[in-house]
Amino acid sequence: MADGSRRALDEHLELADEIGGLLPKVDELAQILIAAYGAGGRVYTFGNGGSAADAQHFVGELVGRYLRERRPLAASALSVDPSVLTCIGNDYSFDDVFARQVRALARPADVVIGYTTSGRSENVVRGLAAAREVGATTLLFTGGDGGQAVEHADHALVVPSTKTARIQEMHLLLTHLVIDQVDEWAAST
Repeated sequence: MADGSRRALDEHLELADEIGGLLPKVDELAQILIAAYGAGGRVYTFGNGGSAADAQHFVGELVGRYLRERRPLAASALSVDPSVLTCIGNDYSFDDVFARQVRALARPADVVIGYTTSGRSENVVRGLAAAREVGATTLLFTGGDGGQAVEHADHALVVPSTKTARIQEMHLLLTHLVIDQVDEWAAST
């Protein structure tokens, strides 16, 4: 068992070293969020399973705080309302659970963020496509080659791995790196 843990830790550390190449993109995404908030925009996030948890975590850091005492920032995770999810899933399709909410809520000044480790989650792909339709800026946290979702993202953080656990670990790190800059901005304005 210890060998498996050691291998997992080594994979994590090797991948974390590779993430350094994404730092310019992290800065770009942080500036996009800051500009959106400066223009009165909101943030909407979504994903499935562990990616839903990552999307919710992102929102928690914005509405609550990350490291600094500051005002709350408007953000909502679209995976947290079971009544809305089951209504849309039942009356339309599970593939539409995020797209329908994005069409109802998102506006051009907003940022819509999808999380999918594979880039192939149909409901995330459709959610990002809907965001583009309404004129919102789309951001994507994904892995591997970005899959179909990357085609609907204005900006993407693509973790160079195909292992779900390692991708999700890096998504959390990247989330914190982005949020840190937004948090610092919000604390100083």
